[in-house]
Amino acid sequence: MDSNSSDAQRRILNRLRRARGQLDAVVRAVEEERPCREVVTQLAAVAAALDRAGFAIISSAMKDCLADPDKADGITTEELEKLFLTLA
Repeated sequence: MDSNSSDAQRRILNRLRRARGQLDAVVRAVEEERPCREVVTQLAAVAAALDRAGFAIISSAMKDCLADPDKADGITTEELEKLFLTLA
């Protein structure tokens, strides 16, 4: 794995860990019967963090495809587009 790929993976994992922490906060807020506004705000943060992680994963795959199509894990441009649209 080259340095750019490992940097991208590290950033993606950080985003996912942040989302997991935010989801834990949602669970605690529900368990503690926190106000609806607080729960929904935390839930929105989780959704945004997951979306950002998904876009980062797809972006990384697109860069890999452009840099070396033979090593793109067999994913086609059409598949990447469909994945991208599932997050949109």
